[in-house]
Amino acid sequence: MKLDKFALRHIGPRPEEVESMLKKINAPSLDALIDEIIPAGIRLKNPLNLAPALSEYQYSKHVKKLAAKNKLFKSYIGLGYNDTITPAVIQRNILENPGWYTAYTPYQAEISQGRMEALLNFQTMILDLTGMEIANASLLDEATAAGEAMIMLYNSRSKEAMKNDANVFFVSQDCFPQTIDVLITRATPLGIEIVVENHKNIHSVLTQKSGKVFGAMLQYPTAKGEVVNYKAFVEDAHHNDIKVAVAADILSLVLLTPPGEWGADVVVGTSQRFGVPMGYGGPHAAFFATKEEFKRQLPGRIIGVSIDTQGNKALRMALQTREQHIKRDKATSNICTAQALLAIMASMYAVYHGPKGIKGIAEQVHLSAEVIATELVKLGYKVSFKNIFDTICVELPAGVDLDALQKSALDKEMNFNYFNTGVVTITLNETVEIEEVNAILDVFAKAVNKSVEVTENDINTKTSTLEYPLQRKSAYLTHPVFNTYHSESEMMRYIKKLENKDLSLTHSMISLGSCTMKLNAASELYPITIPEFAGLHPFVPVNQAQGYLEMINELEKALCEITGFAAMSFQPNSGAQGEYAGLMAIREYHLSRGDNHRNVALIPSSAHGTNPASAAMAGMKIIVTKCDDQGNIDIEDLRNKAIEHKDDLSCLMVTYPSTHGVYEEGINTITDIIHENGGLVYMDGANMNAQVGLTNPGNIGADVCHLNLHKTFAIPHGGGGPGVGPIGVNEKLKPFLPSHPVLKVGGEKGIHAVSAAPYGSALILLISYGYIKMLGAEGVTESTKIAILNANYIKSMLEKHYPVLYQGKNNRVAHEMILDCRNFKKDTGVEAGDIAKRLMDYGFHAPTVSFPVAGTLMVEPTESESKQELDNFCETMISIKKEIDEIAQGIADKADNVIKNAPHTAKVVVSSNWAHAYTREKAAYPIARLKDSKFWPSVSLIDNAYGDRNLICTCPSIESYEEVLA
Repeated sequence: MKLDKFALRHIGPRPEEVESMLKKINAPSLDALIDEIIPAGIRLKNPLNLAPALSEYQYSKHVKKLAAKNKLFKSYIGLGYNDTITPAVIQRNILENPGWYTAYTPYQAEISQGRMEALLNFQTMILDLTGMEIANASLLDEATAAGEAMIMLYNSRSKEAMKNDANVFFVSQDCFPQTIDVLITRATPLGIEIVVENHKNIHSVLTQKSGKVFGAMLQYPTAKGEVVNYKAFVEDAHHNDIKVAVAADILSLVLLTPPGEWGADVVVGTSQRFGVPMGYGGPHAAFFATKEEFKRQLPGRIIGVSIDTQGNKALRMALQTREQHIKRDKATSNICTAQALLAIMASMYAVYHGPKGIKGIAEQVHLSAEVIATELVKLGYKVSFKNIFDTICVELPAGVDLDALQKSALDKEMNFNYFNTGVVTITLNETVEIEEVNAILDVFAKAVNKSVEVTENDINTKTSTLEYPLQRKSAYLTHPVFNTYHSESEMMRYIKKLENKDLSLTHSMISLGSCTMKLNAASELYPITIPEFAGLHPFVPVNQAQGYLEMINELEKALCEITGFAAMSFQPNSGAQGEYAGLMAIREYHLSRGDNHRNVALIPSSAHGTNPASAAMAGMKIIVTKCDDQGNIDIEDLRNKAIEHKDDLSCLMVTYPSTHGVYEEGINTITDIIHENGGLVYMDGANMNAQVGLTNPGNIGADVCHLNLHKTFAIPHGGGGPGVGPIGVNEKLKPFLPSHPVLKVGGEKGIHAVSAAPYGSALILLISYGYIKMLGAEGVTESTKIAILNANYIKSMLEKHYPVLYQGKNNRVAHEMILDCRNFKKDTGVEAGDIAKRLMDYGFHAPTVSFPVAGTLMVEPTESESKQELDNFCETMISIKKEIDEIAQGIADKADNVIKNAPHTAKVVVSSNWAHAYTREKAAYPIARLKDSKFWPSVSLIDNAYGDRNLICTCPSIESYEEVLA
């Protein structure tokens, strides 16, 4: 056997261990186990047709050749994407560090304090720069953040606006084209009318749409670079009961008056240019800041300050956290994934550079732009705007051919942004030094048969010509965290201090059901820092991105083979956004057939909360279908409701295997019922890790399915994001795949864009590409089989201690299972959430708590975990069950016990005033293996209610902490 097979590195159990595990669960072979579990009617008849697996070494050579096919020109295109310098201390210690990129969303706050501090820094940075009052811990990209702003303002309309049925959203024509396109996508199914106009024409719009305009969107600076004084616009808007959202450039806010100071209600944007590579479009953390009055409507995650049981400062996710699971179709948005890892990088960029460093970067960019503008005027060009930050809008004089100028720029390996009106924009960035300034000027000088050269001194002695009202006067980044860690030693230690507070896959398995926390292999990840992949602007000419396009094309073919679909769109950059994109494609399909009335979505009661939230965003009417006692879809109830709504049925949203971790036997009947009644089937791909190579959505009868590449296909969760949620579709939906206003992608009748970049978070598609390339058909199929084996092994080990809900045929589960903890409460007071906290003392992250059934734990081990780690987890769960039994038997006190007091920090355990009936050793070292390697939670149990009552979502001063704790 060749020992360099990647499958041997990715799959945890060794071949000999598989045999002992099969014996434990009483299965004669792995294939026999699969035959017992998966309905024969949906099994694939043939192996997957994928290219032979590459070794890690072979893949490294292959991906370098791909990278070489990209042309890494200097891109001055702008439009929200700018080249940047990622400080090496951040790249090496965060982006390339599994301690940061393999952590999960910080739902278990006590073991997530490090990344939450970094995200609190991000929120503070955003509030300082925007001048707003409350911010979240990142969204997906600038365009979708703008969409969230529009919907928030729509849902927050005044009583008078509601009375007038105000539904018009004014969008400045100077916004980025991709932002306008996404706004149209978001607005259409909700009945919001988008009016795109010059912001100076707002009064004529108000006259035409009297009483109907509820909100407006502005760009600051504009897409062509003008810095506009919008103060009068905002005052007029507010006078007319119109709220104003502003898409702002984050670096410009260092020098420009922040929108919060001239009355903006919402400020959105991207933090990409704060040290995050362009990556052909993503991933990048968007920001969203608003006024305090909107805090209950603010989409996404907010990190807030609270206290633990010891009275110490502690951080946790506040307010809207996981609201889709509570409010479902009434949720403020369907957002499930953020861009935590990228937000952390951007916040660390601000920490490392500090206010002086960032101001120096902004001034260098701004003054270089002004010097270029001055010289262009001398050369005979017209510069359109006096007030600029980083972008020069150049009008070509007679005699200068646009195509010839573009060719000259390309010959010098430079990309500008060209308009067919004879206008060129040049957007500078922090990588531009004097050589680049002169190279840019040389292109324009030669076009008019002149020459020009400037010196560094010309830039250093330049004085900004920004008009005084546009210049920022207020302070920013004043908190000590932004003024302390400016040497690399100090920065490295700060990053490591935060990392050490968090539990990640570097410590132990994270057995989250539905979230598939599998190995994120180093060989899959290393290409994302290759400059030819990391440094590409998403709007470069396609001949400069041939390596990317080849990779994306090959990945599409592989995923189509795996899913049984005809085509893929990689544009959705989260799972929930994939849901939305799939539903919008279904909506467009029905509209194309004249079935405008088909708007009913059938959704099982067990569905993930983002399903009804996404359907509501797509303008659908939601009808909930029942589940039976075994957790399966109640087929008769589904049939009755499908027939009842056959004239207006749009789709069914279904997860397979079910949300309960079972392969439902009736799935073909379910999809047939929907199709017979004129609907289509959307499949949630959350559980695709139990399908690959054995069955697929196309075979089951789905018309569209989103894939969580950050689950099944190994993109890291990054402490709460990035995620990628591409959709696969059959032939009938292929024409409606999302398009894009800048780069031609999608179907011939494609819906408007669903995210800012044509291929979404293209950079990290490389990870899934590598996963498939190195595993090959045999490896991806074996991974599915072992994921199922691992789950059934854990079930066999734990079912005597914890009842397992919703088992499938032959009393087997799929790739995950639900442990029922509901009966413990009556006799012991112990709940599933208490077990989650006690697991921290054992060095484990909790499984999914109380979803999809309240009072349960949903466990998914994945194929990457070894038998030893599975045994460690089972030993832990059995030990905790014994601790529960001790309470039930009266051996341990019902209130003062190791479970109710968990987690136990090192500070608590060594405290001189230990007053518990149990020993310190029982608290900290309940099983022997912990003495060899112990992860210590950094805070005790956090008071969530206190944090919501006393909402603080910025870095408070030390004095204010003392006031909070007093």
